[in-house]
Amino acid sequence: MSAPQDVSAKPWQTQARVRAVQKRTVRVLAAAQIVGGVGVGVSVSIGSLLAESVARSETYAGLARTATTAGAAAVGVPLALVAQRHGRRTSLGTGWLVAAVGGAVLIGSAVSRSIPLLIVGMLLFGVGSATNQQSRYAAADLAAPHRRAQALSIVVWSTTVGSVIGPNLADPGAAVASVLHLPRLAGAFVLATACMALASALLWCLMRPDPLMLSRQYQDAEERPESGTDIPAARARVTAQEKKPQSGTLRAGLRHLRHAPRAAFAFVTIVVAHTVMGAVMTMTPVSMSQHGTGLTVVGVTISGHLLGMYAFSPAVGWLSDRIGHLSTVVTGQAVFLVSAALSGMGHDSVGMMMAGLFLLGLGWSFSLVAGSAMLSEATPAALRPGVQGTTDTAMNVVAAVGAGLAGPLMSWIGFGGLNAVAGALVLPVLAFWAFLVRAR
Repeated sequence: MSAPQDVSAKPWQTQARVRAVQKRTVRVLAAAQIVGGVGVGVSVSIGSLLAESVARSETYAGLARTATTAGAAAVGVPLALVAQRHGRRTSLGTGWLVAAVGGAVLIGSAVSRSIPLLIVGMLLFGVGSATNQQSRYAAADLAAPHRRAQALSIVVWSTTVGSVIGPNLADPGAAVASVLHLPRLAGAFVLATACMALASALLWCLMRPDPLMLSRQYQDAEERPESGTDIPAARARVTAQEKKPQSGTLRAGLRHLRHAPRAAFAFVTIVVAHTVMGAVMTMTPVSMSQHGTGLTVVGVTISGHLLGMYAFSPAVGWLSDRIGHLSTVVTGQAVFLVSAALSGMGHDSVGMMMAGLFLLGLGWSFSLVAGSAMLSEATPAALRPGVQGTTDTAMNVVAAVGAGLAGPLMSWIGFGGLNAVAGALVLPVLAFWAFLVRAR
């Protein structure tokens, strides 16, 4: 198969300056994802331990996950609105900075054993997760269409480093806490706070020019008239166009999703994929433990799942640009179905469970990378940040509900039944795909 030709790229996207800025943007985003992702990774494993330590109750252990998820869901749209008005650099730089402030508040909660500070800190810390997720869209602002998914996937891949390092900062954090005379678990959040602050500094200082603002400048220039035409009228049209998305971003974005089938398909794909992944992943360790699997094997299984989520994303992005976003999304749904079958029927087999959870992560990667690229492609630049923020908010809210229902559901119909329900959630995506194919 020959490589795709860049026939759909706009002339400005092929300019040397734009291509150079795009490469720089992706490098800066990747660096920020690596250091900021370390902080996000801390909350996954150490956040619940800190909550239990501060509250001196196991009941509060789950509070950390809930508050962090709530914080991420709450700021998805606000971060997008900041990007809409002031650009990606301001939005992402501010997001990581707020998360760093949350880390400092958590350190204060550990010292004072204050539950209100713990909750506020976890909510602010969750902003880092939302910023981590929205960073992928910034990689696509200047990318040529046939490289959009690959650029986006590199930023997703960079999260791998943080997801591996972050959960293992307990011992280094304890050494830091000893030096600073802090509670033992607070040390990991000292490191996490420093990492998130560094991510913010990288974006504020190095992501210049802003990719979203630069893309708008070129798009505005395309709409300006040639010499001899009514320049004041043209300027008025450009000004009106710039103000319209700012005053009605959410309404216009939701209206776009209702009337643009490909954008709506991408929205549904991302939300369903995150929900399926979150529900099954949350209950897999519980199921394995119930069947006598040791914690070491459970840890290896989760690591394999994270490997599937992030490590192969550049290959997924390359494939998506080569065979098309729609085909890649459908491939991801097929991977989800195989994963559900392996996990659902293999609860007595460690090998099948490990393979199922790895494929669960891989199906998520296919769906998120291709779906995000498709969402960017199918949405006008003026509406893009708002639609992307709405998508991420919906993704986090629905996934949180799905994860919350997964426990009672497994108690009712078992782990096999939970996987059957997860597989059934994929079917509407496939039905939507069939509709798009017939509509061509």
